[in-house]
Amino acid sequence: MILIKNATIYNPDFMGINDILVAGDKIISVEQNIELNTNALEIEIIDANDKIIIPGYIDQHVHVIGGGGEDGPHSRTPEVVLSNVIKAGVTTLIGVLGTDATTRHLESLLAKVQGLEKEGVTTYMLTGAYEVPLVTILEDARRDIILIDKVLGIGEVAISDHRSSQPTLDELKRIVTQGRLGGMLSGKAGATQFHVGDGKSGISMLFDIIHETEIPPNHLIPTHINRSHKLLKEGMEFAKLGGYIDMTACMGSSELTTPIAIRLCKENNVPMTQITMSSDGNGSMTKYDDKGKVTGLTAAKMDTLHQVVKDTILSEKIPPEEVFAMCTKNPAQANGLWPQKGAIAKDSDADLLILDKNYDILSVMAKGKFMLKNKQLLVKGTFE
Repeated sequence: MILIKNATIYNPDFMGINDILVAGDKIISVEQNIELNTNALEIEIIDANDKIIIPGYIDQHVHVIGGGGEDGPHSRTPEVVLSNVIKAGVTTLIGVLGTDATTRHLESLLAKVQGLEKEGVTTYMLTGAYEVPLVTILEDARRDIILIDKVLGIGEVAISDHRSSQPTLDELKRIVTQGRLGGMLSGKAGATQFHVGDGKSGISMLFDIIHETEIPPNHLIPTHINRSHKLLKEGMEFAKLGGYIDMTACMGSSELTTPIAIRLCKENNVPMTQITMSSDGNGSMTKYDDKGKVTGLTAAKMDTLHQVVKDTILSEKIPPEEVFAMCTKNPAQANGLWPQKGAIAKDSDADLLILDKNYDILSVMAKGKFMLKNKQLLVKGTFE
C-alpha cells in the first residue's frame, strides 16, 4: 500500500489538498486526511507537500511499432520503448498503424501493445490504417472491436491527404457505422480516428456524416486538427457540434503552435471538454516540396505531450484543470475508459503523475507501481 499525503490534486478538476491511498493497482481512497495506524500492513508513506498530482496521461495516438516509410524502407521510424513512454508521463496509450499497412501489420501492433502492457503500462489499439478498404485482423473492423479485447475502435483512416486512398463519403459512413456497432456490442466506445492532411476538403466529409446519418458526432475523432488555421477553424465548429478534436502536440508553426491553437479554441468558445491531445509518438514528421518529394524526415516524440501541457498553462494562461483534462479525462471519455482511467477517485486505476510547482514531472506511477520516482527511472523495457 502507498499513502500519499498533503498533495494538491487535480482530478483533473481542482480538488485542493488531499491524501491518496493506493492498494495494489487501484486508488481505494481520496480524503482530506487519511491515517493508518496498523502494523499489519506494509505501507509506504510519501509526503507530497507543495506537489501537484494529476492522473497519468492517456496518449490516444501512438505509432508503437513505428511509422513512416514515405521515403523508402530506410525511412521507417523505430518502435516505441517503455522508458520513453514513462518519461513522457504516459500511463495509458492507444497504438495505431499509419501510412504503411503492407510491411507493418495489425498482428504486430497487437503483439507490441500486449508487450508494453506486460512491461507495466496500460495499452490498447485501433484496427485499420490509412487505407480504405480497411485492413483488419478478423473479417472486418466490427469483429475486431467485439472479439479482441485490446481493440477499442478504428483508425487512423486518412482523409484530405495525398497518402490516403481517397475514400468516398459512403465508404466512410460504412466505416464509422462498423465502429459504432462494434462498440455497442462490446461495451466499448467504438470511435473512429481520422488522420487529416492539408488537403482542400479538410473535414467536410465528417460534417456530411454527422448531417446525413444518425451517428453521434462523438464517434468521429479528427486528429492533427492544429495543422493549419483553416483546419483548426473547421475543427472548432466540429467540436461545437459535439465531436472530439485531437491536437497533435508536436505539430505547428511559429504562427500556430499547439498552445496557441488551444488558446484560440478557448477564445472562440469551443467546449474544452471536446478537445484531446496526443503525441503521434514515433510517427514520421515528413516534409515535402511542391513536387511531392520528401525533403525532411524526423520521428515525433512522446514527451512533446507534457511540454505542450506545461507551455499552455504558463504561456497561454489556460487554467491547469482544462489543460490536464485534454490528456486525461477527455481522451478517457472519448475512448470509453472513464472513470477507470483519467481520474483520481475511489476505484480508479492508480495511474498518477507527481509534478513540482513548475509543472515538471517528478514521479510516474502506473498500475500502482512507481515507474519513475524523483526523476529517476526505475523500470525499463525488456531489451533496453
